[in-house]
Amino acid sequence: MSRANLQHWRRNVPHGVSNLVVPDVGTPVPIADPLADIVAGCRLGNRHAQRLLYDRCHERLYRLIARMVGQQDATDLLQQVFLQVFVKIGQFSGSACFETWAYRLAINECLQFRRRKSRTPCDMPADEPIDPSASHTERTQHQELVELALAQLKPELRAIFVLREIEGLSYREIAAALQIEQGTVGSRLNQARSQLRKRLIELGWNPKT
Repeated sequence: MSRANLQHWRRNVPHGVSNLVVPDVGTPVPIADPLADIVAGCRLGNRHAQRLLYDRCHERLYRLIARMVGQQDATDLLQQVFLQVFVKIGQFSGSACFETWAYRLAINECLQFRRRKSRTPCDMPADEPIDPSASHTERTQHQELVELALAQLKPELRAIFVLREIEGLSYREIAAALQIEQGTVGSRLNQARSQLRKRLIELGWNPKT
């Protein structure tokens, strides 16, 4: 693609596909990190930037942490994760988006926490899509089953399932967050889905309903 054609394509790119990486004379076009300016302020120890970063990221990190360790311990662990973020932010290279790097820190903290506690959480929020026509009791029972089934997955599989199915990360972003190959992401995700389905059936879920 010539430079002139590439520039024309960028000016007319449809909304919603702006995250595509387009080759330009053999060099990938970097995807701008929307948190770059805030992260730069945090590197300088700016308290206002730290507050902005927390405000922008804490909800998604909380959801991940709650899924990994349980709601009861999620708030305390979230604070520990952000402490690590601000202590280690100088190590952030910028080769991936900041949230991917933050997910990596959060997952590492969760895995360490679970090793220390040596227990499986069972009090986790669920936000999987459910049948809107179902009764309140049916929806509640569905949520409880999903919570219990997800809690029984190995932490590594649960992390991949949550990052993909709940947070909507791409395979590339998950691979960067967990520091594994993209092919490994796919195989583990399939394993997580299979085991989750098996656990749900064991807990009484009927896939035909």
